[in-house]
Amino acid sequence: MLSSVESRAWEVAAAVVDPEVPVLTIADLGVLRSVRAEGETLVATITPTYSGCPAMDTIRDDVELALAAAGFAHVRVDLVLSPAWTTDWMSEDGKRKLEEYGIAPPTGRARVRGPIPLALAVRCPRCGSLNTREVSRFGSTSCKSLFECRDCLEPFDHFKVH
Repeated sequence: MLSSVESRAWEVAAAVVDPEVPVLTIADLGVLRSVRAEGETLVATITPTYSGCPAMDTIRDDVELALAAAGFAHVRVDLVLSPAWTTDWMSEDGKRKLEEYGIAPPTGRARVRGPIPLALAVRCPRCGSLNTREVSRFGSTSCKSLFECRDCLEPFDHFKVH
């Protein structure tokens, strides 16, 4: 159970915007894992979308700045790699925001038991067509792939299932 200080700090940290996809907060992405008080220090824990994510330094700095601006004097942001981030941690609201922004959200679940589901098509976030093709396994960032819609002819990023 979070204390009132931890709850307020969570709200502040959760509002930090992802620098690569500015319509998402780090809470939408599931990058913000926890906020807890350790004596006088407030500790926020973040997990990168992948271990080499170049946005993590910016996210760490933005969380520190947001918490300091909210009056928290002693702040530490820990970067944790285990358990590894998964698109399962993304909020449904975050997936909706991605689609509205023009990025196809991840489909399916990363953690499955039994048969592995295959994505047969990625829906175009602009026109809704399933007549799309992957152009490149890597899009504007390593956690996205580049697709093209064969109907509206627009390129778009697809957030990969991790």
